[in-house]
Amino acid sequence: MTKALSLYELNSLVADVINTTMARSYWVEAELSEARENRGHCYMELIEKNQGSNVPVARASAKCWSNVWSVIMPYFMRVTGQQIHAGMKVMLQVHAQFHPQYGFSWIVDDINPEFTMGDMIRKRQEIIRQLKAEGVFELQKELCLPMFCQRIAVISSETAAGYGDFSNQLETNEYGLWFHVELFSAVMQGDRVEQSIIEALNMINSREDEFDCVVIIRGGGATADLSGFDTLALAENVANFPLPIITGIGHERDESVLDMVSFLCVKTPTAAAAYLIDQLATTLMRVENAQTAIIEGVRRKLEVEQMRIRHIGTHIPVLFSVVRTKQEARLDGLSQRLVGRMTESLSQSQFYLNTLRQRMLPAVQRHLSDESHKLDMLEQRARLLDPSLLLKRGYSITLYNGKTVRSAEELKEGALITTRFETGEIESKVERLKKMS
Repeated sequence: MTKALSLYELNSLVADVINTTMARSYWVEAELSEARENRGHCYMELIEKNQGSNVPVARASAKCWSNVWSVIMPYFMRVTGQQIHAGMKVMLQVHAQFHPQYGFSWIVDDINPEFTMGDMIRKRQEIIRQLKAEGVFELQKELCLPMFCQRIAVISSETAAGYGDFSNQLETNEYGLWFHVELFSAVMQGDRVEQSIIEALNMINSREDEFDCVVIIRGGGATADLSGFDTLALAENVANFPLPIITGIGHERDESVLDMVSFLCVKTPTAAAAYLIDQLATTLMRVENAQTAIIEGVRRKLEVEQMRIRHIGTHIPVLFSVVRTKQEARLDGLSQRLVGRMTESLSQSQFYLNTLRQRMLPAVQRHLSDESHKLDMLEQRARLLDPSLLLKRGYSITLYNGKTVRSAEELKEGALITTRFETGEIESKVERLKKMS
């Protein structure tokens, strides 16, 4: 019967083979899919992607022990300005290790920062090329910062020291200038930089009319983890933004793509604050100079006008005498013409009235004669209709409630009636009414 090996024995055989056949170190190029530190050690997951499909074609785990990591990582950060992170391409010097208990892994002996720098530069150049091809690389440079740039939208971490320095410098500026600063909090380090800043830009864009410019500041701490500012999506958002964007993300090594496409790039948040203060101070100086020029211009104009008035004042008596003589002569002429016109008008009106009187007199006399004749006729008719003549002939008049009774139907039984004669009148009471058939 064949005797089987234990797993430990098998792994020990593999370890011996690897230690014998792969004793030396190898330089390998790979992309980090994960990188994390734990108790001073660094644990990495390495992948290689197919260029056509971007699908991983190889995977491996790597470890860098603390004694090596504490030496190579500071140097890597000084050269590249970044910590290692997922998505970064690296060149590692590794040797194989197969442990019977823990299995196989690559042990990192060194990292080549120049390789990573080259990859970063290639990526940056590709982003710049694409931005220029889209025609947006210089768009921010074509904007103008408002003369009274006081309403500032700030994109930064709320707890960042750089944001505090920026706000404090604006508030305590030596000119006593007023600035309104509103913070749009964002993640300024790590994998979420791009997404977080774009979200903040979108919020500011929805309130575009409330701000004069945008300041993106980081500042404080190390200059590592700046890869988030070298992305195409973030650069496109900044390049196409309608307000001027000033960047002060606090690194001295070189410019990020974000710095290149912004309206203005300064090195630190305090430099951004100083720039805004200088801009507004320049505007204040221009306003004060204009105010001085206006006051001086008005003063000179008043002096000239005062001299002109004094000059005119010396000529007023002579001019007034000449004017008065001319006006008096003119008034005399007008008075004579007015009297003549009035006399002529009165004469014509008198003649017209006399003519009307001569024409109207015969007509008035005829009209009065006709009307007198009409009155005589009316008087005769009125005499004939006088009720007293009827009474003298033996007729009587019956009255009820002061009105003449013309029909028995106007009376009721018991009504008091008055009968008037030529001489005197009597009152009687209706006892019975008799209807005529």
